[in-house]
Amino acid sequence: MDRIEWDKEVDALVVGSGAGGMAAALTAHEEGLSVLLVEKTDRIGGSTAISGGAVWIPLNAQSARAGHPDTLEQVWTYLEQTVGAAASDDMKRAYLDAGPRMMDYLVSRGLLQLAARTASPDYYPDRPGAAMGGRSLDPVEFDGRKLGSRFASLRDPLKEFTVLGGMMVNITDVRHLLRATRSFSAWRHSMALVLRYGWDRARGYHRGTRLLLGNALAAQLFHGLLTRGIEYWLDAPAHALLRDAEGRVLGAAISHEGKTVNVRARRGVVVATGGFPWDPERRARTYPQPTGNWSMSPRDNTGDGIRLSEQAGAALERDYASPAFWAPVSILASGNGAPLHYPHLVWDRAKPGLIAVNGAGERFVNESTSYHEFVQAMYRSHADTPSIPAFLVCDQRFIDTWGLGLALPGGRPRQHLIDQGYLLQAPTLAALAGKLGTPADALQATVERYNSQAAQGTDPDFGKGSTAYNRYLGDPEHQPNPCLAPLGDGPYYAVKVYPGDIGTACGIAANANAQALDTAGAPIPGLYVAGNDMQSVMGGAYPAPGITLGPALTFGWVAGQHLAHAQH
Repeated sequence: MDRIEWDKEVDALVVGSGAGGMAAALTAHEEGLSVLLVEKTDRIGGSTAISGGAVWIPLNAQSARAGHPDTLEQVWTYLEQTVGAAASDDMKRAYLDAGPRMMDYLVSRGLLQLAARTASPDYYPDRPGAAMGGRSLDPVEFDGRKLGSRFASLRDPLKEFTVLGGMMVNITDVRHLLRATRSFSAWRHSMALVLRYGWDRARGYHRGTRLLLGNALAAQLFHGLLTRGIEYWLDAPAHALLRDAEGRVLGAAISHEGKTVNVRARRGVVVATGGFPWDPERRARTYPQPTGNWSMSPRDNTGDGIRLSEQAGAALERDYASPAFWAPVSILASGNGAPLHYPHLVWDRAKPGLIAVNGAGERFVNESTSYHEFVQAMYRSHADTPSIPAFLVCDQRFIDTWGLGLALPGGRPRQHLIDQGYLLQAPTLAALAGKLGTPADALQATVERYNSQAAQGTDPDFGKGSTAYNRYLGDPEHQPNPCLAPLGDGPYYAVKVYPGDIGTACGIAANANAQALDTAGAPIPGLYVAGNDMQSVMGGAYPAPGITLGPALTFGWVAGQHLAHAQH
């Protein structure tokens, strides 16, 4: 093998700037290593910055204070019931052991601030071991002004998480905004948000600096990089992992400022580039069919880290429950660029007065189930009846109250969405069926059956509103079932939804030290994986909110610790 000419040397090289990558970089630095983090795009934050931000860490230090004391036995029972053999017991145990320690470590050093949810059921709350709260945590609101001039280097959130052109809002904010004319406390909350946002824009910020959700998490970690003085390069994709004759990863070739820089990583390289949701060839090989350009992940997540790891001898795990984490997505076509994708995660589907139908005009799913389960139901239904796309259907009262996808509630203008074909509107169900391409008599019969049951507050067909998780997402003021209400008179509305994803679950096989494994199951010296480049510790199952970011942070931390303390 030719001798490698090194242009730069560090102890640890991290490829990718999402939660996994930044956790690895911060931990390695805290443990005394010199670190370089490289990011292929011009923004920090990866998928984390555009995510909902939930972090699932069972047995964390806050769960008891949140009113949900937990035990290892309970969590293990729940994972056995929901994940089972889709992931190895060793990796599940490693996660449960390291997760709380990761959180304590980063929190104690001021690098991470999370708040446990007092009410947030696991996604299968009727299964043994499930918790009603405490395991999922949210990033604490972050003031983007703390990033100074680097605020513009943080990846912007999804437009769907903002209003007024750049003001971030969470579910609590939206509820206050919708009630601002009916409640003084809601008005006061709403005015504080709007005034803060207006002040931000007046001072020249390109968006609001009150950061929430995954954007707040990415900002917290980025702030840690800045305050610790950790070197990072933007617009710096990795092109190859560089190895010695025995196969040890020594470093990587990085494009930086117009030239290739060979970076020597004395302890190792951590690859955390966000999986392969925008790699059409790999997606076609691994996803169920049909599939398309329906991912909510950043379009830069094209599988670079997985390809580099495979070229270095790492094995892609092929045993999983699902290759991706699913979410139903509606799409607004754009004549001026990329289409706008809207993820129907938690806001509209569970509310009373909405149904989902397939191409036969029939319901096929509990509309208030998790987004992952919803898409799995689309694929199951599609095996017998055209269900891709499926359709979310509601009446005038519903869309005015809750909105529907990109069609906002509260009487906001929506004619442009109708004109662009995103929002389908019709005066009668028969006319709506004509626009959906479904049989009119079938859609009419579906609505009549649903209405008769919803009026009684029950859904014997699919169980909408039957679990604590369903009801958590419903309308608490609507009884007896917060997820069920009949559809009233027209006009009626619908949007098409496709089987999108929020990231891939199929990744590089790894051990409990986050070391990448070769095809024989042996660790590759000098190579670590984290985030969605690493095979999901849930094996593609989706038991609770935050099961992507929780493992990303955890195994990023594990990688940083192993880089610092293992014998190399």
